[in-house]
Amino acid sequence: MKRTLTALVLGLSLLIASVGNGYAQDYQKGVEAYKNGDYATALREWRPLAEQGDAGAQTNLGVMYGNGEGVTQDYKEAVKWYRKSAEQGYASAQFALGNQYNNGDGVTQNYREAVKWYLKAAQQGYAKAQFNLGLMYAKGQGVTQDYKAAVKWYRKAAEQEDAKAQFNLGVMYYKGDGVLQDNVYAHMWWNIAASNGNANAVKNRDIIAKRMTAADISKAQTLARECVKKNYKSC
Repeated sequence: MKRTLTALVLGLSLLIASVGNGYAQDYQKGVEAYKNGDYATALREWRPLAEQGDAGAQTNLGVMYGNGEGVTQDYKEAVKWYRKSAEQGYASAQFALGNQYNNGDGVTQNYREAVKWYLKAAQQGYAKAQFNLGLMYAKGQGVTQDYKAAVKWYRKAAEQEDAKAQFNLGVMYYKGDGVLQDNVYAHMWWNIAASNGNANAVKNRDIIAKRMTAADISKAQTLARECVKKNYKSC
């Protein structure tokens, strides 16, 4: 799981890294090398950029140390590079640093610090941070448990097609946590999450359908189609 999360961080940073014109060519060489599994070359290209303060390269070094790619796995070193990038306002690094505090990798586990960094990334529109922030509010980790706040952040991530957030919104409607209990909207969100590849949503949607009238199922399906057409906004 941790490897998957950091790989996602790298994927985003490769796409939106803030490199200057003088750095772009070297950075791209690192990208191509990384894609080809040539971690030594990726490190050689990215390390000088990271040391000169490039946030994207710093994030990528954090990923490589966290995964042990081309270097001995070293969570503390990963945290060092994530922090340098996160303090420059780089959302993917803020998310990654939040994960380190959440999991206790390279730092003492600290949910409040995790929430702090997730929030910074979430406020920049980083969907995975929004989802994780929703989880923290739902569980009461690092913050006072607040289902309405959990729903708020799940919804922001769901609007960006995050299937896990869409699934969790379905759960919130099913349980009536932070929203009025509503099987129709639970079915709608599970149906949407299922269409975006969430296997658990398929199971939950089919289970709840057995407890619903044909008219309610039809309504939920119509709402789901309308939600997709609206790009998941204001659903």
